[in-house]
Amino acid sequence: MKLAIIDDYQNAALASADWTRLDGRVAISVFGDLAPERAALIERLRPFEAILCMRERTRFDAATLAALPALRLLVTTGMRNAAIDLAAAQAQGVVVCGTRAGSAPAAEMTWALLLAAIRHLPDEAQALRAGRPWQATLGRELAGRRLGVVGLGKLGSKVARYAQAFDMEVTAWSRSAAAARCAARGVEPAASRDDLLRGSDVVSRPAPLTPQSRGMIGARELALLKQGAILVNTARGPLVDEAALIAALAARPDLTAALDVFDVEPLPPDHPLRRLPNVVASPHLGYVTQETYRAWHDDAVAAFDAYLRGAPVRVLTP
Repeated sequence: MKLAIIDDYQNAALASADWTRLDGRVAISVFGDLAPERAALIERLRPFEAILCMRERTRFDAATLAALPALRLLVTTGMRNAAIDLAAAQAQGVVVCGTRAGSAPAAEMTWALLLAAIRHLPDEAQALRAGRPWQATLGRELAGRRLGVVGLGKLGSKVARYAQAFDMEVTAWSRSAAAARCAARGVEPAASRDDLLRGSDVVSRPAPLTPQSRGMIGARELALLKQGAILVNTARGPLVDEAALIAALAARPDLTAALDVFDVEPLPPDHPLRRLPNVVASPHLGYVTQETYRAWHDDAVAAFDAYLRGAPVRVLTP
């Protein structure tokens, strides 16, 4: 079976798992560059019967899948991938499998970005390297401030625990965040999402992207944020209306956005979020750890092995 490993930016896939389990059964080709334009991508992938893709770096919509008649197995890291049209894959007879995923790396990245934002670490680190004035900014402390978590699932619960370790008050709201769940986590339930936005010094939106959650934080919600608030997004870019966020940040220098995810990735070189001074941004590093890559690629090897034995595992369906 011809297998293409794509989107391997760090050239880490082969080193992250024991691929010798597939020796003699799979011929592997690795592509580490950014996904090319559709025509070039299709030309590259047309000979392959199996593909391993990293998260949502490459889109497999119905038209792309239809142009890959040899494709039989598509494995994605993680158990969700909005870039894959699962219905089209199923209709074409392509089996789509996922890998197990944890929430710790994204929660840690949330905290890294928050600390960087509230203590002005990017500016101060650059100033130190450049020999500019010593201690040019005044940071703020997290202790005693209020974190508002919009969504109290696995990721939101971890972020809430980190906040409690930093002696922050924590409020949570979600469509399904019952009082009992908040009580079990030592979190105060917000009466409404608007109340959470108005009363929080830091707002984190750790939730999956769904049709209901897309654009959940738009111009109206951003206008509710209190003076000096920090908005953290390490989940999915489209959870926040990007155009509304850019407008809010331009109009209110007191606001800060700490972002690891964006509508279009990689972020275009001329994008406003690269230039606004009240943005602390990273290139979607939330899941990019040695431990996560080892887990994902171990599961990927197991997925290819299972498929070849006629018993696919962790199959994703529409």
